[in-house]
Amino acid sequence: MPVNRQNAPPGIAKSTHKLIWTSIEERRHVRFFYDAKERISEPHDYGIQNGQVRLLVYQFGGESNTGRLPAWRLVGVDGISELKILSTTFPANRPAPSGQHHYWDQIFIRVGEPQG
Repeated sequence: MPVNRQNAPPGIAKSTHKLIWTSIEERRHVRFFYDAKERISEPHDYGIQNGQVRLLVYQFGGESNTGRLPAWRLVGVDGISELKILSTTFPANRPAPSGQHHYWDQIFIRVGEPQG
């Protein structure tokens, strides 16, 4: 079964999948816990990388393992808990510091360019 808005990838809760998909589609900030730390982020890329379902976020709030924020974070979706979509939004994709996107085995959804 192909992964789309309605069909979650294997091993990912349908509710989590739909929240991630909606947050990227609507460019809304998210709040979740990962590695027992609260993260407040812009979700950008959602897909499979090296065989794992992952979410690339630009974290600007909450806690960090490194203490440095804002920063790009690649998180395993199976490790996300208490995911909530916030009412605040962000305008579009951010340029990657390297100028290149991460390599993905499969991308489900990605934030696009600003709408004109």
